[in-house]
Amino acid sequence: MMQPLIVAAQRLAEALRAENEALARLDLDRAGALSLPKQQASDAFAAAYDAASRTNTRAEGAERAQAEALAGGLRDLGAENRRLLERAIDLQSRVIETIAGASRPKGPGTYGDQGRNREGRGGPLSLSSRA
Repeated sequence: MMQPLIVAAQRLAEALRAENEALARLDLDRAGALSLPKQQASDAFAAAYDAASRTNTRAEGAERAQAEALAGGLRDLGAENRRLLERAIDLQSRVIETIAGASRPKGPGTYGDQGRNREGRGGPLSLSSRA
């Protein structure tokens, strides 16, 4: 019963490693595409862990060393994944704020001595004529 848990842990580690590589390159499209495989690997790992827990399966000998190494690797990969995701979210927020800030008018324009808007844009215009 321990072998399915080890296989699921290896699959989850591979999914996290792939997503971390994409996030480190700031390839957010690729990272987004990897979220479903990561979720599937996480679900499979949780199911294998639950099955091992229900049957009170314990790793012994070489399996135990392999399981401990995988657990440490998953912990490190998970921490790195969290850090990289937070960095990507922060960067994306700054990009959105920059775009939103650039699209906002700088405030009400004022008219200069020649009737032109000081910001260089054509401002309000009023015409009056009598026939």
